[in-house]
Amino acid sequence: MKTALISGITGQDGSYLAEFLLQKGYEVHGILRRSSSFNTGRIEHLYFDEWVRDMKQKRTINLHYGDMTDSSSLIRIIQQVQPDEIYNLAAQSHVKVSFDVPEYTAEADAIGTLRMLEAVRILGLEKKTRIYQASTSELFGKVQEVPQKETTPFYPRSPYGVAKQYGFWITKNYRESYGMFAVNGILFNHESERRGETFVTRKISLAAARIAQGEQDKLYLGNLDARRDWGYAKDYVECMWLILQHDVPEDFVIATGEMHTVREFATLAFKEAGIELRWEGEGVDEKGIDVATGKVLVEVDPKYFRPAEVEQLLGDPTKARTLLGWNPCKTSFEELVSIMVRHDMEKVRRMIATKH
Repeated sequence: MKTALISGITGQDGSYLAEFLLQKGYEVHGILRRSSSFNTGRIEHLYFDEWVRDMKQKRTINLHYGDMTDSSSLIRIIQQVQPDEIYNLAAQSHVKVSFDVPEYTAEADAIGTLRMLEAVRILGLEKKTRIYQASTSELFGKVQEVPQKETTPFYPRSPYGVAKQYGFWITKNYRESYGMFAVNGILFNHESERRGETFVTRKISLAAARIAQGEQDKLYLGNLDARRDWGYAKDYVECMWLILQHDVPEDFVIATGEMHTVREFATLAFKEAGIELRWEGEGVDEKGIDVATGKVLVEVDPKYFRPAEVEQLLGDPTKARTLLGWNPCKTSFEELVSIMVRHDMEKVRRMIATKH
């Protein structure tokens, strides 16, 4: 049985990856940050006794307290677990927030990656442990070519992107310096019903569900023209695993190869919730209007603009498709939006039911 260690296991990607690896027969360990409130909602179903018993499984998920800003905890956990594979998914991953906490973002996302790699090296596991580093399309920022592929020059436009660029290069450096199987997956935007509620896609799907059921009046968004390559997180974790199973350590772009605007995402989400939107005006004055009632449901709020905006991101998944046999279009953009809105419609319905 292979053993995997996931940092960031309580996040969207971590929870899907844990499920995926359990199905593959792995023993799964996760690093958990100490918090005074529970932050394990996305993975509770993986370690509750009832679930384990009903699935006739041994408890195959084990959580350890640690932090990407504390190298002693990483060394302790890696020494104890002796993992065959490490998936470093932990990060301060909110681009807008990285402008507010740039130093912490660098500590967790840049130096945190170094701490993880160095822990493996100190413990003499360079030849045993394969390391996956979660890289990001934000590395490309002010894009130098369209679409972006593994050879496209980086031009990050946020403290998050800059920190992740350090993480990318230090991973490559340890691979080339110490012969470690350490690789980067450059993931373009990937969403799901487990996405944090402050991320724009989830903010839209929740608002559409709430507005449709009379629980919210309006949705405020930033740059409606921002274009992104949006995929389904559940599909993307499979590619992370495939990258670590590859014969040679290489970096891969993980993307769908399709681009859509924030406006398109909102239009589809509201349609799924039963509301047809019409867009009027432009720039900060643009509004999304309910065709049936004439009510303004979506407005632009300049406070959501970033100090340095990334206008478009479009990935080229050719390498992952050809070398790994990964299918980037398993879940279409339309299906992704539908999955998210249906989930949030149900969530809002349950919330209303408990209120009454």
